[in-house]
Amino acid sequence: MVDVIGGSGFIGTRFCRRLACQDSPSFSIIDKVSSTIFPEKVKITDVRSVPDLEASVSDGAIIVNLAAEHRDDVMPRTLYDEVNVDGAKNVCQIARAKNVRAIVFTSTVAVYGFAEVGTNESGRIAPFNDYGRTKFEAEQIYQEWQAEEPTERTLVIIRPTVVFGEQNRGNVYNLLHQIASGRFVMVGSGHNRKSMAYVENVAAFIEYSLSFTPGLHIYNYIDKPDFCMNELVLKVKQTLCKPRKIGFRVPYLLGYLAGKGFDLMSFITGKRSMISSIRVKKFCSDSVFDTSMDKTGFVPPVSLEEALARTIRHEFLENHEDEGVFYSE
Repeated sequence: MVDVIGGSGFIGTRFCRRLACQDSPSFSIIDKVSSTIFPEKVKITDVRSVPDLEASVSDGAIIVNLAAEHRDDVMPRTLYDEVNVDGAKNVCQIARAKNVRAIVFTSTVAVYGFAEVGTNESGRIAPFNDYGRTKFEAEQIYQEWQAEEPTERTLVIIRPTVVFGEQNRGNVYNLLHQIASGRFVMVGSGHNRKSMAYVENVAAFIEYSLSFTPGLHIYNYIDKPDFCMNELVLKVKQTLCKPRKIGFRVPYLLGYLAGKGFDLMSFITGKRSMISSIRVKKFCSDSVFDTSMDKTGFVPPVSLEEALARTIRHEFLENHEDEGVFYSE
């Protein structure tokens, strides 16, 4: 049995679709909201509640924990600690009581902060926000659990870079939507590179990791190659059959100052803006990571270029109005 905490979300839904295929292990979804695809599998549970988890986690199950507070604008900010850190403590407490021998935890490359290009799993931990900080604190809690019985317990920590795909309404979708609508403006030179991860490939790697042997396994999840922003924009325009040119550019400093202006407006009005200084900084920064994932023998089922094409066709060239969407960063 696989208990998927956060299984109603974006990555969780893709992962559960894979588990629902023939010859995969049975699964249940443990989430605070129901699943639109597998409502019959859901046990409504809040990871902040030990009694909830105790009633939902199966004896001897494999736990896959995808639940997290992850947006940049979570309020109150204490939710990061309550869900990500205290939630990890609660999961480990129940894992001990339920004789759980394997946990797969999805963390994030945000634990590295604004990392050097090519940062791998041994990179310096330097988160710049509460999301990255609390995810790393959760990692340490899970490692303490695994270290209690190191030859019997399996812990897999997966640190994905930005995850995109069909039905997601995160930062990558916002970029694609701006390009598709003709409102895209390049901030900076566009030479900065970005690591990305396609949701189907992330789900496939989580499924692959279910067979890992006892021990501690930590992997960044990256789909290669890493496109620079200029390359990415041109590839998107090609798929959309638009002219292959970048268009209007704004110098970084001007874009960053504009972001500060939107920060001030959001503070005054209390309304969240799609533009902020931190988003401008993220957009213009290199975000390139390395991974030792290939040493496991895993081969992503979808190439990054095909993944982008699938997402663009689904969102902008086909009609999927009847499908739900998932909101994330």
